[in-house]
Amino acid sequence: MSLDQPIEFVKHQTVTRDAFLGGRLTLSQPRNGFRAGLDSVLLGAAVPKGTARLADLGAGVGTAGLVALALDLAETALLAEIDAEALTLAAENIAANGFAARAEAHAIDIAAPAAARRAAGLVDNGFDAVIANPPFFAAGRGTPAPDASRAGARHMPEADLDQWVRSAAASAKAGGTVIFVYPATALAPLLASFSARFGAITLLPLCPRPDEAASRVLIRGIKGSRAPLTLLASRVLHGTDGRAFSAEFDAIFRGAARLDW
Repeated sequence: MSLDQPIEFVKHQTVTRDAFLGGRLTLSQPRNGFRAGLDSVLLGAAVPKGTARLADLGAGVGTAGLVALALDLAETALLAEIDAEALTLAAENIAANGFAARAEAHAIDIAAPAAARRAAGLVDNGFDAVIANPPFFAAGRGTPAPDASRAGARHMPEADLDQWVRSAAASAKAGGTVIFVYPATALAPLLASFSARFGAITLLPLCPRPDEAASRVLIRGIKGSRAPLTLLASRVLHGTDGRAFSAEFDAIFRGAARLDW
């Protein structure tokens, strides 16, 4: 269902208002718990320009989907999120940033049966692009987050990752684009799931600093394509001083450019 509740319904949270894209986007998010970061911005900036209908799976407070709207990469967006507090904030962020006519926040469990996802608004073959920043630590691995919402955003069994890819594939139109951002160290199961369902897979490794291994990867697949995989050259987020962003990513985070890949 679509959510339209005021910010007062967010309980037990201290909320901050944070600027993204050089102030083009201002988002409410919990002070403690899972907070939007580089991955969410890069995911939204990676959406193909001219996307008519976008779905953001596990949208949290809506960062990636709203970045795509703010950069005019997508015309409309559905923000799918299961956590009630994050969903309330996503709805507030839609309204506060002037996207009420272009975006909706829906309570959707990505791991639910297909019929339940469809009934909640995540229709089959309904989206030109589907994006996701899924939980990335398998159960029993990594350090559990003390905050429940943050833990839910970071931890899930490895087998559930395939369900996220399956849901994305079902939601994308024929010829549609599916993009995930994920830690590079956990790429193997994600690539296997993508390879079973998409073609024209493109991998973009992202390195924190020069001469360091990739820490995260963007992966893109095309539904129905038979084209081979492309492994792009790694790109470096920070310059040689290790602090300032490289020119390419500085432009993205200032809202002056999309991610061209």
